[in-house]
Amino acid sequence: MAGGPAADSNGPQIGAVGSKNKLVGILMTAFSAFGGILFGYDTGVISGIKEMTPFILEFGEQVPVSDTAPFGYAISSSTESLIVSILSAGTFFGALLGAPVADILGRKWGVVLACVVFSVGIAMQTAASAIPLFTVGRVFAGLGVGLVSVLIPMYQSECSPKWIRGAVVSTYQWAITIGILLAAVVNNATKDKSGAPSYRIPIAIQFVWAGILAGGMILLPESPRWLIKRGRDADAAAALGRLVRLPADHPDVQGELAEVKENFEQELALGESSYADCFRWNENKIALRTLTGIFIQAWQQLTGINFIFYYGTTFFQRSGISNPFLITIATSIVNVFMTLPGMWGVEKFGRRTLLLVGAAGMAICEFIVAIVGVTVSVENVAAQKVLIAFVCIYIAFFASTWGPVAWVITGEIFPLQVRAKAMSLSVASNWLWNFAIGYATPYLVNKEAGSAGLEVKVFFIWGSTCACCLIFTYFCVPETKGLSLEQIDHMYQNTIPAKSHIYRRRLLAGDYAPKDADDKHEAEVSEKV
Repeated sequence: MAGGPAADSNGPQIGAVGSKNKLVGILMTAFSAFGGILFGYDTGVISGIKEMTPFILEFGEQVPVSDTAPFGYAISSSTESLIVSILSAGTFFGALLGAPVADILGRKWGVVLACVVFSVGIAMQTAASAIPLFTVGRVFAGLGVGLVSVLIPMYQSECSPKWIRGAVVSTYQWAITIGILLAAVVNNATKDKSGAPSYRIPIAIQFVWAGILAGGMILLPESPRWLIKRGRDADAAAALGRLVRLPADHPDVQGELAEVKENFEQELALGESSYADCFRWNENKIALRTLTGIFIQAWQQLTGINFIFYYGTTFFQRSGISNPFLITIATSIVNVFMTLPGMWGVEKFGRRTLLLVGAAGMAICEFIVAIVGVTVSVENVAAQKVLIAFVCIYIAFFASTWGPVAWVITGEIFPLQVRAKAMSLSVASNWLWNFAIGYATPYLVNKEAGSAGLEVKVFFIWGSTCACCLIFTYFCVPETKGLSLEQIDHMYQNTIPAKSHIYRRRLLAGDYAPKDADDKHEAEVSEKV
């Protein structure tokens, strides 16, 4: 589910000019988060349309009439896996293409190109009457979503002020949740229509989301940092002036652009970096940072959240719940509104704290869902209510912690030299695991020949992976709240993630002493902060 390479927060952090009242510039940057709707809506829409009777009759295979196939047609596990997960295969390659597209076309026009590619995929899906064309359409849509998942947070990180960077990047995740909710509402509205319109209308609506994003991005300024890299200093001044609501020739604008240019020259001095440089073990711990980004994105998917949003309708239906489409809307509403506390908490309580609390809360909820599911009959109304309640609580924990914070961490921890490439690898990891989970879940859950038939017992797996998220966070994720990227470099050089909160206090107090400073000085610094 998709931060991006952040600009250097210690100087060339766009939007630092002026005070915290530069609301228009912040809103312009936040608008780009609309790209999250493309992925969120697609996630939600495929969950619903594959359960619609016209879709099953169009794309399913003839089987004996039964309770699960009342019309004599059904979607096999293999077909279900393919149509759900193939989008994530496309997003994987789209994410890998994100870095070169951003450098060649720019952040803004890269997003516009992504919308065009996405729309081609939607056109194929809308017109499809057979699985092959529908599948190819989902691949193209995935390429567009993958590009957006790198370019949007990259644009946000380079154009938003340091003091609100985490919250702005979190809006991308919030847009994903809104997209999931919109899909649930549209699916519920069209599910009873006869014929192909029942599923083609939800699919075709995605043209609207792509059009809004592309049209809005055309009107927004390009990243001033990218313009400086291209030698377009006058355009960079105009773009920054729009973001901070000052004339392009204002001294503050010119002063900040000078810092951006100085930082760019330092970047050039480092020379060209390769993907191999992302995995070098040196005093800056680049390999640790790259692997942290890759694995935090993997663990985000392994929380099992997309099981609910890809297969939630199917899961609730097989758990005996009479109107699974309405329950899906309810879980989507929880997802949207509980992301808001996360956007606030990421700057209030810190990244590491939210990740630890979220992992523990999700693990407990998922184990409870699994235990209730295997010990109580699906016909027990009280058990159904408990199941729904704890699924909603689990979603609330995810939405306010691992949903937005994983992207924020990924956008902050990479050094300048390898930032774009490391970010691309991290986002590709997210989509790779998204694909793997989407493809494997029907085989894990469904009761048919060749499948494991776990059904609700699959939550034992998700609960265990959430427990692993807790361990991973404790040992690998530092607290980066309020630090510039330069300060994060110092932190990685002088301490370990488990003790990062102590060293962070020193950095905020202006003390760059190494980790073996005496305990007395540590206590004094802690008192000051």
